[in-house]
Parts: sequence; structure tokens; C-alpha cells
Amino acid sequence: MIKSHLPNLLTYFQHRISNAVAEGLNSKIQTVKSNARGYRSFDGFRNSIQFYCGGLKMAP
Repeated sequence: MIKSHLPNLLTYFQHRISNAVAEGLNSKIQTVKSNARGYRSFDGFRNSIQFYCGGLKMAP
């Protein structure tokens, strides 16, 4: 298994980049999705994600 993934492992050590941030954000989105058990529209889902992750501006 290591032989088949060796180029990817060496690339990580060369660039020091991983997808940990993307996985963390995806985990937050999945939490929002599971807590609501469904949305009527994508806009409501997007607003919930932005509110939970801190990107929603509350001031007019």
C-alpha cells in the first residue's frame, strides 16, 4: 500500500499541504445538515452554513 501511495506521500513532505482545513469545514457543514434534518431551499441551507461557520453578516 505504501508503494502505491509513495509519490503522494513524498509530495506532502515537499509542499507541506494537506486537506485538513477542507475536511474540518466539511465536518461543520455536515453537522449543520444533520441538525436541521432538511431544508426547504438551498438558500436556507446556505444561510445556516454561513451563520454557523461565521461568514454571515448580520448588520444591514
